[in-house]
Formats: sequence, structure tokens, C-alpha cells
Amino acid sequence: MPPIVVEQVSRRFRTFDRRRGILGAVRDLFRTETTERVAVADLDFRIEPGEAVALIGPNGAGKSTTVKMLAGLLKPSSGRIRVGDLDPWADRTRHVRGIGAVFGQRTQLWWDLAVVEALDLCAAMFGVPEDAYRRRMAHFEEVLGIGPLLRTPVRQLSLGERMRCELAAALLHEPPLLFLDEPTIGLDVAVKLRLRQFLAEVRDAGRTTLLLTTHDLDDVAALCPRVLLLSEGRLLHDGPLPALAARLGGRRTLQVELRAPVEGVDLPGAEITSPTSVRIPVDAHSSVPELVREVLARLDVVDLRIEDPSVEELIARFYEERRTG
Repeated sequence: MPPIVVEQVSRRFRTFDRRRGILGAVRDLFRTETTERVAVADLDFRIEPGEAVALIGPNGAGKSTTVKMLAGLLKPSSGRIRVGDLDPWADRTRHVRGIGAVFGQRTQLWWDLAVVEALDLCAAMFGVPEDAYRRRMAHFEEVLGIGPLLRTPVRQLSLGERMRCELAAALLHEPPLLFLDEPTIGLDVAVKLRLRQFLAEVRDAGRTTLLLTTHDLDDVAALCPRVLLLSEGRLLHDGPLPALAARLGGRRTLQVELRAPVEGVDLPGAEITSPTSVRIPVDAHSSVPELVREVLARLDVVDLRIEDPSVEELIARFYEERRTG
């Protein structure tokens, strides 16, 4: 299982603004001026074999461009990418035989074939031996529950059913590297949990490196101990998700549920969020036990709990501050 090494990688695109109408289209044929757009700039990171890493960031941050370069679909404008001893672009044919991919918005299964026929084709393309194919299919039927779907045409599957079959197709040849691009987008809670449990099993087996691209931070928290945060094509954070939350300056709160409505609370920073609910900020240097004792002495409390800051809110605020600042 190879490591992934990314060194000073940038990717630039040249574009020009098209003019409207037929006359504008004719004039555009003779234009030479272009605008250069930097999608990714000076990326540096290394992913060890068997790691599970999430690539997160706002739309336009460079996530898809990065994944396409790692998969060998795009050539970097500068810098160097190595997956083991392979260059994903120059050695694309050899490289793609060792990767699997699941894209939430696209399918790798043939639309008009039954699921089992589509999986037969995937196995044939990757040269999966018959005994290994039968063994892996039995495993997928057990853990993903795809047995009842095998005779169904792909076009008749629901989104959740199709995503389970997509995972089976991506892992049939036991790739050492698996790309997951929004694998749970649009799925209901029960299907999301099933896919997360399955992917957690794949991660824990230690035979596959996972690279997850998503906006769903629940997926990140469930699957990826390490996070790469991109913004405007640059790597801003490389480390655990809790460390990112701490870096963004999150503040815990004490959420208090009361027995009867109150009109005011004489505690620093207290906010009445409903007639019987109060939220109090917890200062990093203050004593939580003392704050709790004070709350219990002053208020008729039914329940209370410490809440960590929402990572989604923190990252959204971080993006907004960079955009406006």
C-alpha cells in the first residue's frame, strides 16, 4: 500500500469571458487575451498508507481539483505528486488499477444493466479472480445488504440503494486507495449510518487508504481522524478535527433547562433562548463547577449540559471572516 506525497503542487486554468450573442461568439474566435485562475496553490502534504483523511473546504476551495490530480485526471501546473513510485498523470494506466472511487453525484455502474451484470463487468475490467469475486460479493451482500438488489436495473435503484452498490463496485478489486466524493449526499439518516459503519470497517482493516471529500462534518467526525482544510486553493489546516475547532476559537456553552419560565437571568453573558431555556458562555479560564453551583443556587433547574461549539458554525464563520476580511 503506497504513501501519497504532494510537494508544492499548483494547478492553474486559463479562461476568458465569453461575449453574448452570435456576433460576440464570432468575435471571440479571434481573441487571444485570457485570464489565469489559480485553483490550487503550493499544496504540501503526505498521507501514510492506511490513513483516513478528509479534504474539506467551501465550494471553489480546490478540493475537486486536488482529487482529480491525485486520481490522474488532471496534470499539475507545477509541483510533484507521487503515489508510491507512480506519477498519477504520467503513469495513469497503472495508477488507476490501484484506486477505487465513489462519487455521490455520478455513477460508475451501467444504467441499463442489472446490478449484478454491472458488477460482473467491473470485476472483469480489474481482473478479479472468480473465487475472490464470489467471496467479496458474499461479504458485500452481508454488510451492505445488496443481495435483493442484484437483479434490479441500476436505473431503478433509489439513491441510497445505488450508493451501496457503488461502494461494492469501488471495492471489488480491493484497491489500496479509495476516493470518496460526497458519498452520503442526499441520503436518509439510516442509509448514512449504514454506509459510515461499512466505511469505518474498511478503515479499521488498515488495507485501504481513504480520502474523503465532503461538506458533511458528521461523516468527517465518524471516519477521518485527520482533516485537510482548503480555502481559495491553499492548505490552511492539517490535523485532527478537534484541533481545528480549537484553532478557530470555539467557545463552550452551558445549556440550562428550567422548570418555569423566567424573564431575566443575572449571570454574565446569559441568553434566554426560550421561556424555559438559558444559554451561558463558558469562559476558558473560568471554573465550570463554580458556574454550575451558581446556576443551581439562582435558578430552578430541570437539566443542564455543557455543549461544545458546532464545528460547522465555526468553519462557516472562518470562511466568512476570510471572505470579508
